[in-house]
Amino acid sequence: MIFVIVFGSCGVSKDIIASSPIIEEYKKSFTYNRDTVATVAWQWKHFFPDSKLQKLIEKAVIENYDMQIALQKIEIARLQLRQSKLGQTPQLNAFVNNSTSIPSENSFNGYSINNFLGKSHIEDFSLDIFFSWEADIWGKINNRKKEALASYLQTQEAKKTIQADIVASVAVGYYNLVMLDAQLEIAKRNQALSEKTSHIISQQFKAAQVTHLAVEQAEAQRLQVKGIVPQIEKEITLQENVLNLLTGALPGRIERDKKLQDIVELGSLPTSIPSLLLSQRPDIKSLEYELNASNARVGIAKASLYPALNITATGGVNSLLASSWFNMPSSLFGTLASSISQPLLQGKRLRTNYEIAKIERENVILAFKRQILVAVSEVSGTLVEIEKLNEEASIKAQRVTNLQKAVGNANKLFISGLATYLEVITAQGNVLQSELELAGIKRNQLGAQVKLFKAIGGGWK
Repeated sequence: MIFVIVFGSCGVSKDIIASSPIIEEYKKSFTYNRDTVATVAWQWKHFFPDSKLQKLIEKAVIENYDMQIALQKIEIARLQLRQSKLGQTPQLNAFVNNSTSIPSENSFNGYSINNFLGKSHIEDFSLDIFFSWEADIWGKINNRKKEALASYLQTQEAKKTIQADIVASVAVGYYNLVMLDAQLEIAKRNQALSEKTSHIISQQFKAAQVTHLAVEQAEAQRLQVKGIVPQIEKEITLQENVLNLLTGALPGRIERDKKLQDIVELGSLPTSIPSLLLSQRPDIKSLEYELNASNARVGIAKASLYPALNITATGGVNSLLASSWFNMPSSLFGTLASSISQPLLQGKRLRTNYEIAKIERENVILAFKRQILVAVSEVSGTLVEIEKLNEEASIKAQRVTNLQKAVGNANKLFISGLATYLEVITAQGNVLQSELELAGIKRNQLGAQVKLFKAIGGGWK
């Protein structure tokens, strides 16, 4: 009977689908070139060369509380993996027992003890060693190991996901901060220009060259620009607080020594979709490991339908008298047994669990395929966004240059009496708005680089 069971076990888990063919199928559907592979292989420092930003990122990865929680989960998964490796280890327990029994003197036991031992009670001293082992005929224990390993590797990918999120959040916050610095500088420069214009118009009003309306409009323009300064200063403080929270620090100033226009952007980027996304993105790798775990759970559920073979053995020393407890070999005893257990009444429930496990595995496969498409879409969309933002930034920079020239010309013409105060105020308002927009576009360009960093897997080894 045992030989039949072992022979039949060869086909128990044949229907478990390996994850590798699915992955290879999707790898073949991607196109890539040498530049693409180089881009995917970039580390996070290649995306963020600013030394101050790198220090912030390194601190955040260590001090961020979400990261610390993830590390604790990894440690739990590591311990569970280590425990699962002991699944096929036999159980070996030692027991030391001492019992005293006082039967009724009028009972058969009491009468026998009194006549044969000359006692009114009986003592029993024993030292037992119990051995138990379940033969992994159907691969149930081995599949539990595979499931534990996949879960552990999933926590590693979860850690990478959190790392990428932290890096991206810090980078976006830092770029926002540098943009706000640039906008504050723009606002203060335009504030000084508005104050100068307001002063000139006031002097002209005193000389009866303009009306009081010109003075009021110039003053309104000055106050409008002046009001932008505290608003930006508030945003700077709030953004610094967010960055300090990400790095596990108390509110304070964030160091930065570069201006927005000095931050280096990425060079030329590939236009094709990287096939190495599959080996870089932690969300896809996590689903790959989840598929491995699902395969193992299907194997466990199916193995539960079949008989289990258990081998047990008990041995030790036993005696009615403590003085002869270790009298060898008279006190030695031993028992060896084997058993086969087959689920009967719970068979339908176990079959249902098996069918559910297969459906859950199919769901993981579908999620895996869907995430592949999400990854391709994210990379493709981000590359287009970077390209169009570069075009937009070039156009906006030309507009700012023209408006700055227009402001200079308008001031000269106004002083010469060849332009009205409205033309000066309009020119100043236009250049202020355009300069602020250009700073925002520059920030968006850097933000798109952060998106690309996440889309190709986070660049964290």
